[in-house]
Amino acid sequence: MLSLAFMSCIPNKDLVYLQHMETAMDSTQVLTETQKPYRVQINDILNIRVKALDQENVQIFNPAGEEDFGANGEQRAYFDGFTVDLHGNVRIPVLGEVNVLGFTTEEIEQLLEKKLLEEEFKETANIFVSVKLTGIRYTVNGEVGSTGSKTLYQAQVNIFEAIANAGDIQMTGNRKDVLVIRQYPQGQQIHHLNLLDEKVMQSPYYYIQPNDLIYVKPLKQKSWGTGTTTMQTVATIVTALSLVTTTLLLIDKI
Repeated sequence: MLSLAFMSCIPNKDLVYLQHMETAMDSTQVLTETQKPYRVQINDILNIRVKALDQENVQIFNPAGEEDFGANGEQRAYFDGFTVDLHGNVRIPVLGEVNVLGFTTEEIEQLLEKKLLEEEFKETANIFVSVKLTGIRYTVNGEVGSTGSKTLYQAQVNIFEAIANAGDIQMTGNRKDVLVIRQYPQGQQIHHLNLLDEKVMQSPYYYIQPNDLIYVKPLKQKSWGTGTTTMQTVATIVTALSLVTTTLLLIDKI
């Protein structure tokens, strides 16, 4: 019974994030996070703002914000933002269609500033273009507190922040193999992250991207149904043994 209890419960080492798995823990160790600049994909929504010395001259490029119909932040971003179409273009007033597929937001800012100065304004107008993603929208499924689509209005979001925003991983979730399903121009790819190992911070997939799907698989202990802790497992086994004993006694009396 004790052997089964220890086999069925979830050990502490499978629950602790960012463990130093090679040598003794060094509290002074510097962990380096790695992140590549995000490049715009199809269906991304961009927030584009144009500023100048005479703001009235660039008002056509900026949404007036009059027709939000009581929409929340995410809905306003959808109505006011510029959606990247299937060809990688965004339609901008006066400028028309501009291809932004595969560009970083900084590169898009430079591209739009150049086009505006070439086609609409002079250098003395002091044009300033700001381009941002309208939040990072992602989906979480599996063994987390709250599944579904989430949106965080931040420039960057790491995997721990994304999962924390979904209620964290439940005790029955597999932290050793969290799947990040990411969209690329050539299709979707599945990446594996071990959140128990501190080296996950060096992974190129440590920071999530818009439209990522995060899936947390269940541990085998969940399918056994005996309990997640030793006490729960022992209680389950004792209950089962009591039921069997009572049944045998009743049968013996008959």
